[in-house]
Amino acid sequence: MLLSKIAQYLELEFQGQDIEVNALNTLQDANKNELSFLDNPKFISVLDSTKAGAILIDEKFKDKIPNTTIALFTNEPYLNLAKITKLFAPDILENKGVYPNIDKSAKISPTAYIAEGAIIGKNVQIMPNAFIGDYVEIDDNTIVYPNVTIYRDCKIGKSCIIHAGSVIGSDGFGFAHTKTGEHVKIYQNGNVIIEDDVEIGANCTIDRAVFGSTIIKQGTKIDNLVHIGHNSIVGEHSILVGQSGVAGSTTLGRNFVLGAQSGVAGHLNIAPFTTVAARSGITKSIKESGKTWSGFPFFEHKEWLKLQAKIARLLK
Repeated sequence: MLLSKIAQYLELEFQGQDIEVNALNTLQDANKNELSFLDNPKFISVLDSTKAGAILIDEKFKDKIPNTTIALFTNEPYLNLAKITKLFAPDILENKGVYPNIDKSAKISPTAYIAEGAIIGKNVQIMPNAFIGDYVEIDDNTIVYPNVTIYRDCKIGKSCIIHAGSVIGSDGFGFAHTKTGEHVKIYQNGNVIIEDDVEIGANCTIDRAVFGSTIIKQGTKIDNLVHIGHNSIVGEHSILVGQSGVAGSTTLGRNFVLGAQSGVAGHLNIAPFTTVAARSGITKSIKESGKTWSGFPFFEHKEWLKLQAKIARLLK
């Protein structure tokens, strides 16, 4: 879509050379044919190095914009981004006549639905009432149990197991809010990538990214009833126990362990080999590897045990 047409759609003034915009992306990852945005001043330092062809930005930052980037000035960059995500959202189901590519050794239930352009590898097993969306890729030796839903464009690696009722690639929970309190949907135009040898329990949900990918890395094991938010990255060989959750845009280091009914807030970075005890809440990034944390607000586990002992003595 031409940038001038996007400006017209948003009712924003357009100046400068017109360009073709192919996609939306973050400041860090955008290229010359992509449109980005800056809403939070804490990311102003990223503006200097962005390669975005155009940007939605408040006019008060105009002196910071690189010469290679065209500005669409608005006092509500995030809200305007939300409005145009719909323009770049792909169809839920395609109608291009692209047949799925299913290896002859795969075992597909007659009641499973395989959409256009899907690629199903060797010895894959897909059980009754599973839904495999457009252009999904499922690599060799993976098992998909009944009633699993894998939304379009998601990629599943080799030797994975996805248990019944799980949903891979549903929309992340993203909304921009107007000044009068309405909620405007941010269309989630990325995907989910599940790497090799990952097991996902029953009734889990892993949300697709706004841009780019939500990634579950190799060897991770996920229990039943776990939720992982959009644009999160779960490190290699991690373990997430039942009824736990990870909010969006959080990166978990390798061999991370998340106890039952625990939660990790969004936009955090968690060091490798971190363990979080059951029913804990992680609200800040953890930089030091190899430690165990407990409680809410969270403490190092040894300190948390001391605190519980003191509380118990007070009650006697």
